[in-house]
Amino acid sequence: MCSDILQARTCARRSWFPEDWSMSSSEFSLKNAIVAALLLALLTSCGFQMRGARSVPAEMSSTYIETTDRHSLFYRRMRDSLRAAGIELVESPVEASATFSILSDMTGQRVLSVSTRNVPREFEVFYTVVYSLKTEKEFLLDPQTQTLTRDYNWDETQVLGKEKEEQLMREAIVDDLVRTILIQLSAL
Repeated sequence: MCSDILQARTCARRSWFPEDWSMSSSEFSLKNAIVAALLLALLTSCGFQMRGARSVPAEMSSTYIETTDRHSLFYRRMRDSLRAAGIELVESPVEASATFSILSDMTGQRVLSVSTRNVPREFEVFYTVVYSLKTEKEFLLDPQTQTLTRDYNWDETQVLGKEKEEQLMREAIVDDLVRTILIQLSAL
């Protein structure tokens, strides 16, 4: 036991940090297995899912994407995400078990503020999508509208950089829209 104050510190340190940290491999692996099982149980109980690992309704096993613009950024990202989710995309609505309709797909920018010289200083980039999901018999998802916006400051001395910033912002908005829609579809 510890008899005086100086020995008490050493004794306390030893009780918290033993000199012999060695464990048998069976003790170590058993402890690791228990900790891993507890972490896994905690993650699954709170509804955690890996990003991109979304389940979609069974009715979407073969889906046709109906759109007026097959070259839009939103269409391409949505198509790629549906394929990544394991959905077979077909070329005809006749072959499809469900139709994902992109009813409207528009993007643009607005001036948010101007300087005293009447020069735009701040812009807002927006992307609006109207979509629905239907099977042969019913609408699984009535027409929905999603709009996301981002704003940025304009500096006429950095025109090329600001144009690239706007493009990257638009791509990030589309990625967020697609992610939001996939979450909505997985909840059906």
